[in-house]
Amino acid sequence: MADSYLPLIPLLPAAGALLNGVAGVRFFGKRAAAAVACSTMAAAFVLSVAAFVELLRRPADAREITVTVAAWVPPLALETARGIGTFAVDWALRLDPLSALMILVVSGIGFLIHVYSVAYMAAESDGAYARYFCYLNLFCFFMLTLVLGSNFLVMFVGWEGVGLCSYLLIGYWYEKKSASDAGKKAFIVNRIGDFGFMLGMFLVFYTFGTLDFRAVQDMAPAVAAAAGTGVLATICLLLFVGATGKSAQIPLYVWLPDAMEGPTPVSALIHAATMVTAGVYMVCRNAVLFSQAPDVMMVVALIGVLTALMAASIGLVQNDIKRVLAYSTVSQLGYMFLATGVGAFAAAAFHLMTHAFFKALLFLGSGSVIHGMGGEQDMRRMGALKRYLPVTYATMMVGMLAIAGVPPFSGFFSKDEILYRAFLGHKVIWVLAVITAGMTAFYMFRLVAMTFLGAYRGPAFPGADAHGGHPAHGHDDHAGHGHGAWHGPHESPRMMTVPLILLAAGAVVAGFVGIPAALGGANRIEHFLAPSFEPRGAVHAAATAPSDEAATSASHGEGSAAVERAAATAAPEGTHEAPHLSTAGELGLMAFSVVVALTGIAVGRRLYVQQPGAADRLAERVPLAYRTLLNKYWIDELYHATVVRGTLLLARVSWRFDALVVDGAVNGSGWTTRFSAWVSGLIDQYIVDGLVNGTGATLREASLGFRRMQTGLVQTYALLMMIGVFALVSAYLVLR
Repeated sequence: MADSYLPLIPLLPAAGALLNGVAGVRFFGKRAAAAVACSTMAAAFVLSVAAFVELLRRPADAREITVTVAAWVPPLALETARGIGTFAVDWALRLDPLSALMILVVSGIGFLIHVYSVAYMAAESDGAYARYFCYLNLFCFFMLTLVLGSNFLVMFVGWEGVGLCSYLLIGYWYEKKSASDAGKKAFIVNRIGDFGFMLGMFLVFYTFGTLDFRAVQDMAPAVAAAAGTGVLATICLLLFVGATGKSAQIPLYVWLPDAMEGPTPVSALIHAATMVTAGVYMVCRNAVLFSQAPDVMMVVALIGVLTALMAASIGLVQNDIKRVLAYSTVSQLGYMFLATGVGAFAAAAFHLMTHAFFKALLFLGSGSVIHGMGGEQDMRRMGALKRYLPVTYATMMVGMLAIAGVPPFSGFFSKDEILYRAFLGHKVIWVLAVITAGMTAFYMFRLVAMTFLGAYRGPAFPGADAHGGHPAHGHDDHAGHGHGAWHGPHESPRMMTVPLILLAAGAVVAGFVGIPAALGGANRIEHFLAPSFEPRGAVHAAATAPSDEAATSASHGEGSAAVERAAATAAPEGTHEAPHLSTAGELGLMAFSVVVALTGIAVGRRLYVQQPGAADRLAERVPLAYRTLLNKYWIDELYHATVVRGTLLLARVSWRFDALVVDGAVNGSGWTTRFSAWVSGLIDQYIVDGLVNGTGATLREASLGFRRMQTGLVQTYALLMMIGVFALVSAYLVLR
């Protein structure tokens, strides 16, 4: 039973991280460190497959397994919207169709990236090698915790954990300033988004009295009906702020391109299967919540499509092979948020899965190119590598066709479903998404053409048949990290090419689980994922619905009731049926998207293969637009001039205020106290004590005179009496 081994899925990579982190960095060789890391990931993948199969065998309304590992937060009395409630959280894991899909992606793609890293990081020292795999395993542990968590708090532990590990992995070569700066940038930008996530989590408990995902899902429609959508809209906006940080959306996307400073396998892991998809997963996990706030969903869709368009436009002119892929990732994440914003949560999860295959393939392929070129990343110093890296070329061609959306590759099916759902609800968003699709096809073919086709433009090497180039001065993974002299482009070792081949196979076949009805399929993945996006009662109702209704739903390619509800919100007033197109209309949309993709590829082929130099001449004709895109709209510079410098200025002003006002008041109070004490001491010493001591001295001196008059002689006393009588008589006579 899955409940007996489900906790082992995240714990296995955690055990690998512990072994390599404690013992490996001191005692293990490379082989032992790699064996520990890869075997734990392989075991986690096997258990994930077993859990997925067990879930498939269950009826649709019973595909949910919750395992309470331990009591975590003891019961605490806290205020909620309905009075004092009990805050108690268990460390619990939840396996349902959405989390089952995610653990397959994380553990499967993660395992291939681990295997690839065995050869890619071979030049590191034994201790650094074990440290790398420790971080990699730890990353996967936190990501698996994130996707399996049954409540917001367990998810938040994984959420923060992947943020920490991204800092460690991006800054893995911490002695390189650009790498350490990139790690800090990722960590700080993510903290901004995480603050929104925390506020949203607090408001969830205050509103619902619980942090359990299933309980929130079930109660969301009733809360929306009773209290209105305002509070739910606030919750969703705050959660989306967290998602924009983790999944690199406007305005918090700036950390992701700089994350390329980490080793290339790290880029593949962060960009493909784990961290950047966490925000998309979190929105999909709370699909019922977001469905109750249509205005927020429109915001999500707009942010998603604008991010996709902006990042794609930047990718058109970038020359660093990894930065092109980085902006491609930002753009594809925008596509996923666009899908969630128009209610196509299953399509977003579907694209997340297909994207994991082709983007991991493209990043690992770029790592193979960098490896074969001795550390070079600039595509202007490549070209004609097809003959030297045939396996890398073939697999990256598959990845390029998949991300461009060319059938029958996986990206076609998931991207087409997103475009279809956008067309039904928001035509303007659909137009922007189609433009983005054309840009994607163009810049991805540009990457392949500049890297593998045309004339060789790299540094000369023995046996080269091209004109000599400039010396390679790559700044990525291998430069300065122990690699010997470069002897020309060469294919990567089998430990790196086998994962490429497997990922290429996935990029080809992964889309077949989502073939729409218009192409003769049943969109199985959407029906499989539907229970994760509905309240418990809706799941049961769908499972027991008459077969003709199910057939009608399948004919439209819309398995999720949550998706239909969201689409219905975009329908004209007075209609209750979710909008849909005829089969001919849907096929027409598919054909149009394919034409757009092929047009982008054709334009790229013309500019970079048939007419070399045409792209440079085009850039000279529109220098302002070219410089704007090349400099990424100067967003980093704008942030530095405003947010960064403003923060530093505020810090300096705060420091001055603290030093001059706060500390001045404290220090001034101390100085005043010391001065008043000194004055009080003088007054006490010379006035108070002076009066007391003076009175005593006066009395003492006076008593001394009187004492001398007491001689004890009778004749002296008689004389004094006579003097006194004489004085009295004289005074009487004078005064009379």
